[in-house]
Amino acid sequence: MVPTTHAHISLSALAHNLSQIQRRVPAACKIMPVVKANAYGHGAVEVAKALVAGGVGIFGVVSPAEGLALRDAGVAADILVLGPLFEEQIRDVVAYRLTPVVGDERLIRPLAKATGALDSPFPIHIKIDTGMRRLGFPPDGVPALFDRLSSHPSLLVEGVMTHLADADGNDQEVTERQLADFRSALDQIERGGAKISLVHAANSAAIVRFHQSHFSMVRPGIMLYGYHTLPASVAAPDLQPVLTLRTLVSHLRTVQPGDTVSYNRTFVARRRTMIAVLPIGYADGYNRRLSNRGAVLIHGIRAPIVGMVCMDMTMVDVTDLPGVQVGDEAVLIGRQGQETIGADQVAEWTSTIPYEVLCAIGPRVPRLYQSS
Repeated sequence: MVPTTHAHISLSALAHNLSQIQRRVPAACKIMPVVKANAYGHGAVEVAKALVAGGVGIFGVVSPAEGLALRDAGVAADILVLGPLFEEQIRDVVAYRLTPVVGDERLIRPLAKATGALDSPFPIHIKIDTGMRRLGFPPDGVPALFDRLSSHPSLLVEGVMTHLADADGNDQEVTERQLADFRSALDQIERGGAKISLVHAANSAAIVRFHQSHFSMVRPGIMLYGYHTLPASVAAPDLQPVLTLRTLVSHLRTVQPGDTVSYNRTFVARRRTMIAVLPIGYADGYNRRLSNRGAVLIHGIRAPIVGMVCMDMTMVDVTDLPGVQVGDEAVLIGRQGQETIGADQVAEWTSTIPYEVLCAIGPRVPRLYQSS
């Protein structure tokens, strides 16, 4: 039985978006899908398995726990842990063959100690901070860093990376300066004799805008899931949203002029109004800021949200949608008929970005996967 409220995940749309990335990078350039935050709300295990079937051999996560979840589900591909690492997590990182990104001097000795008895050097990636000011080593400290790493033969610097702070911003010079600093650091590494197989900087926006950022690997995130945050001056890539958020009309009631709907009486009916109750609310990740502002699709027509979005329910005005019945489908994110409400539209209504809208969809909303 299909759950009343669910997120439908189109694996064919996911494959299409991957193909759009493949078209934009050199054939020899690896693509590392970022599947952190439960694959941006889409389901990390299922998304990763589908991408492995499509030829992907490496994934990015933010924490060892996310990496362990993929390993426990049978994902054998390389997994890069992009986020902060603590000493007490190193044992699991090594045991589960997760590749850590090292951006902090304090981790080098514990990693070297934990890997000292292995039969072969353990791969790590080094993060260089070129402007994000979050994690990573300063570019001018790279030569000395590699000198220190040479005294730890159990560690193999497989990759070097940086994080672009404004690749989707209007000022391209910010990103170009970051890339110039990154290339300067790479030149110093090369002059020191180190050979790095994986060099990566490009996120989704940089894949489209900055071809010089592709290096030997790229890290697509939001682009894989069908959205972008590029400025209007940049031609949008041909992407297909992967997720559709659906529920059913659970109740209908008529309110009279002057009646209020939901908490705090923020909606007052000005006419005889038909209200449809939807069994989804902010506990499911449907933002309370959509109250009296957003809309859903019923019969392919936008029905405005009225009153406050509740923890478990949302009310919409269907007065102008004749024939609505209990059990009719409501689409909160996605297409119905000729109309679409994308995560980007929901983001506009809530003054945020599509990333947050998708990541916020909670665990009590089942994900249903379809390959065609």
